[in-house]
Formats: sequence, C-alpha cells, structure tokens
Amino acid sequence: MQVDRDEIVVVGQLPALTEDFADAAARSAAEAGRIARFREDTREQRVDIARQAAHRYGREISWGASLGGTEELFTTQSVPVMTRLRQPERQVLDTLVEAGVARSRSEALAWAVRLVGEHADTWLAELRTAMEQVSALRSQGPDLS
Repeated sequence: MQVDRDEIVVVGQLPALTEDFADAAARSAAEAGRIARFREDTREQRVDIARQAAHRYGREISWGASLGGTEELFTTQSVPVMTRLRQPERQVLDTLVEAGVARSRSEALAWAVRLVGEHADTWLAELRTAMEQVSALRSQGPDLS
C-alpha cells in the first residue's frame, strides 16, 4: 500500500501460478490474464470498499494487483500539482517535448520526476526513514497544547 495526501494505492498480491510455461513470454501472458480476471471478478467489491474508505480517510482509493513479475494498476489519480518554474527549468521541459520524449510540459515534468525517483531510490528511502524517525521523536516529546 502507498499513501500520500491525495490517494491511497492498494496493490493486492495474487497467489502464484502453479503451471509450467514454455517461456517467460507465456508466463507473463498468463500473469496478465489472471490479473485481468481478478480485476473483473472483484470490480463491485473494490468500488464498495473504495467508496467507504474514501469517506473514512478523505482520500481517493486506487487499485492494482501483482502476480509474479507482473504488476498492473487498475485505477490511479492524476493530480495536478501547482509549481512555478523559471525559464531554464521550462526550457528543459520544452526540450523533452520538442524531442518527442513527452507530448506536453506536464507529461515532461512527470517523466522527469519518475526518472529522478528511479535513480534516487536509495536516497529517497533514507530520507523517508529519517522523516519517520523525526515523527516518532516528535510524538514522544512533551505535549505543549
């Protein structure tokens, strides 16, 4: 499960396939098929749970499933993010658009954020751990209210 201030993403782990497959492509296709069937079979229950959870937690609920090496997100939120960029930063986005890497500045920014996230995973994980430690220390401190 992943949580941010806008969305809760729940990815269910499906039971492993027990069949033998001729190659990795056949296994991947079988995994995708099982995930698709799970998506259809659980649609009504997921909608009901999402409605209740969204009301309770004040965030949208998104769904996905994982099986073997295949993960698929069924629904996700696309949340606009307000930002102010200076000309050099806009030029980077425009270069990505002009090169055909992205169709718009918005898509170029999303691409850049994903790229940084992939290459900074270790650093971001350490930062999140440090933030959790700070939060834990704050909760142990005196109540000043």
